[in-house]
Amino acid sequence: MSFFDSPFHPVLLQQAVDSFTRLPGVGKRTALRMALWLLKQPQEDVERFGASFIRLRNEVKYCTVCSMLSDTDICPICSEPKRDKTIICVVESIRDVMSIEQTGQFRGRYHVLGGIISPIDGIGPNDLTIEALLQRLRIGETHEVLLALSTTMEGETTSFYLSKQITSLLLPIRITTIARGVGFGDELESTDELTLARAIQNRQPFPQ
Repeated sequence: MSFFDSPFHPVLLQQAVDSFTRLPGVGKRTALRMALWLLKQPQEDVERFGASFIRLRNEVKYCTVCSMLSDTDICPICSEPKRDKTIICVVESIRDVMSIEQTGQFRGRYHVLGGIISPIDGIGPNDLTIEALLQRLRIGETHEVLLALSTTMEGETTSFYLSKQITSLLLPIRITTIARGVGFGDELESTDELTLARAIQNRQPFPQ
């Protein structure tokens, strides 16, 4: 019989373990180690630890321009005057922005879709920030849109849909995509930094 099957373990410990196991990739054994580790820490450290997550949930914002996480209404990337406002890199998630920023090879701005088109999951174009992207493009400052979506079937479908929507605006916008250093079926966030950097540097026109 495992510890968690015993009727004698503290309920509060069980509740803490249950909370940790809701995190991605955290099993019961790891959750138990985390909970026991927290019990050994000074009370003020544990309170600060918990408060940081409460503040994150209650106070974090999404940039009103690109939908990136931010402490303010407009994120530091969108408000940085040295960033190239003529190019927008379209990504699926906030984690993709972080991955690309780590390469140091992109100095434009971003647009976070919040997902990709996936009929099997019930996600259509209206569930993403596609219209907000098109509104940004209609301003006329953008000369290039880099489609940096995952090379899964859903990512390719989303890229194709976006290219058609952008083309329909009849604006002089170059549509590019990351080079095939990122293999088909790869998620962008799991691609190593060097490969991703080369894929951005060697981006190519999106096939129409």
